[in-house]
Amino acid sequence: MSTSAAMHRIKVVNDVSDLVSILRAVDSQLKLRLVQRLGESWLTGEDVEREFGKEGMKALVFFEKLRLIDTRWVAREGRKQPDKSYHFYYSTININTTSPLAEVSEILAIAMMSPKEYAKLEQRIHDAVGVEGRFFSDVAEELGMSPTRLKGLVKRSDKLEYRGHRIERFEADASP
Repeated sequence: MSTSAAMHRIKVVNDVSDLVSILRAVDSQLKLRLVQRLGESWLTGEDVEREFGKEGMKALVFFEKLRLIDTRWVAREGRKQPDKSYHFYYSTININTTSPLAEVSEILAIAMMSPKEYAKLEQRIHDAVGVEGRFFSDVAEELGMSPTRLKGLVKRSDKLEYRGHRIERFEADASP
């Protein structure tokens, strides 16, 4: 398949907590513009920083954590090493979930929560997880949170991630 041919990939949202990731991916004009640009063409980290600044680079790392972007290495003229480039992975989102109204309301509240309020909750989870990470159910029990609430909070985070049945502190790839 040639690099100019567009591949049609569908992001299927089966879990209501995945809505947090989708909504947070476009929660600012900068992120929305970056998503649009990454949907149009492949951009290197250098391209993103030049066009979108440091906030664009933070958004790029967040998109990579959410597994919303595809990566590949590209050779550029005059450079010894190839550059990592990025492209938005999905062209379509299919939301296919049924949840109780209380869970949907909880997820939407998390997605729209003020940054200050969210930062307090994120820090509580970050502290509870520790350096080694912990099982999801243990963290939920310790913090007295419903599984839906904890999932939504972790999926909004740029400091935390799921790995199997565990929550761990997110370590960004050293070469965006």
